Formats: sequence, C-alpha cells, structure tokens
Amino acid sequence: MQFDDDADLDTSEVQDVRGSRIPGGKATVGGGIAGLIALILGLLFGVGPDQLGLSSGGSGTTATASSAAQVQQSCRTGQDANTREDCRIVAVVNSVQDYWGQEFRRRGGTYTDARTVLFTDRVGTPCGSATSAVGPFYCPGDRQVYLDLGFFDELRTKFGSSGGPFAQAYVVAHEYGHHVQGLMGTLSRSQDRQTGVNSNAVKVELQADRYAGVWAHHATTTPDESTGRPLITSLTQADVRDGLDAAAAVGDDRIQERFQGRVTPESWTHGSAAQRRQWFTTGFRSGDMADCNTFR
Repeated sequence: MQFDDDADLDTSEVQDVRGSRIPGGKATVGGGIAGLIALILGLLFGVGPDQLGLSSGGSGTTATASSAAQVQQSCRTGQDANTREDCRIVAVVNSVQDYWGQEFRRRGGTYTDARTVLFTDRVGTPCGSATSAVGPFYCPGDRQVYLDLGFFDELRTKFGSSGGPFAQAYVVAHEYGHHVQGLMGTLSRSQDRQTGVNSNAVKVELQADRYAGVWAHHATTTPDESTGRPLITSLTQADVRDGLDAAAAVGDDRIQERFQGRVTPESWTHGSAAQRRQWFTTGFRSGDMADCNTFR
C-alpha cells in the first residue's frame, strides 16, 4: 500500500495522547489474567468498553493532550505516511473519511467526521476507561475510535496475522465501519448483550468488516479532499491478502482455539474467521454499501 508522496495529511482527524495520563488514574482491564480473559472472549475490534463489560464506570474521564503530539508535528505529507506507522494511520483515517463523506453525499446524506485517538496503555472515554488489552474500539459516546499502536504487534505475535500496512488499514476501516453504523442507526442492535453465531453482536461486526471491504474497493480511486487526487496510489493483491489474514486471525473460532483450546460458538461476538474473510471480501468485490445488510 502506497500513499501519494505530495498529499497533505489532515492531522486534525487524529488526536495523539500517547504518553499522557488519565485524570483520576482509573483503569479497568490490566495485563496478565484480565488481559488474557479479554483476548479469550474475543472482545477485539468492537465498540466501547462499557458494552464489553470492561468499564470501571469512569465515564467522566477524558484523554489529556500529549506533550509529544508526535502526529501533529511529524505527519505532514503522504511521504511521511509511507515511512512512519503513526503517519500511516493518519493517512488511512483521511482516506476512509474522504470515501464515506463522499458516499454519504452521493446518497443524499450527511457524514460526520470521527477522530481517532492514539493512546498508550490506557485511556479514558465517555464509554468508560480501558487499557490496551481491550484492543481497538469505537466509542459511540463521543464518536471516536481508540487505538494503541502496540496492538498491531500483538496482531502478529498473539493472533498469528501476517501483519503489514494493509492489515493495519483494515483494523482502522473496520472501526470506522462502526462509526458508519452509528450514523445509520444500526450500531445499537449490538447492545442487547446476546452472543452466538446468529446474534446481533456478530451481525454488527460482520457488517463493519463489509464496510471495510467497501472502502478498500474505492481506496485508490477516492479523491482526497485537498488535492483532488487519490491519497492511496497503490493497493496490491498481497495487501488485500494481509487484510484478509488479519480479519481471519481475529475470528472468534481462531481466538477461542488459540487461547482456550476449544471453540464455543454460543459465546461468539464477532463471527468466525471464515465469516470475517467472506464479508470483507464481498464488500471489496462489490464496493456497494447497499449490499451490506447482515441482518437479513
């Protein structure tokens, strides 16, 4: 995956609070056993920690500004995105939101931008406070995506993904799929706290995978708002394979088999590896958000 070297990145869409502290210092899920339980349950790539039962109730806490603010200082152009991981995330966020903004307008709707918050170890949100063990998540309370970049290392080392830039892009696009669901009114269906193969929780996650595939279909043709040229200039089949591999690696069956030694479909919250690959693939092939109804 390559970005236009001369494109200007919009860092206002990403808040960098890495290295900062949560006011009050409350944490909900730590490392060790608690973190492992979160992984075993497959509570990754989801919505806010309160909906996962991982919140301490510290909903009043908010992420503070980082003195480093590396993204704002260092991520200026597409060339930076081609050389730095955090700048790559900025570029992907820009591309994803360029696409959804244009798609919503084409359909007569209004897309509202959502920021991504980069944090380290722990973060406070309107959905509760959480640590990195929860994985990337979208908080409906403030319509923001929360991401510790260390997760991408865990995606390879703990979950067996091949990794790669587009695997990271898939993760980001999936979370913005939840934002699209929030705007469309479907995200709330996952809040009935039911689990299992046919649960709304699984259907919501698979739809977010499909939305990620739809964006990927248009990634190299969506014009950047500032330049009029696509921000992403190259997306290869190898890139797509990395994205599919990441989707499969966080399937409920793969996670359960890896961490508890058996598969229990009645507790699924995100769908199987095959389902996640399938829904991303169909979205990538069709490029049509109208085909993304997993609730039929």
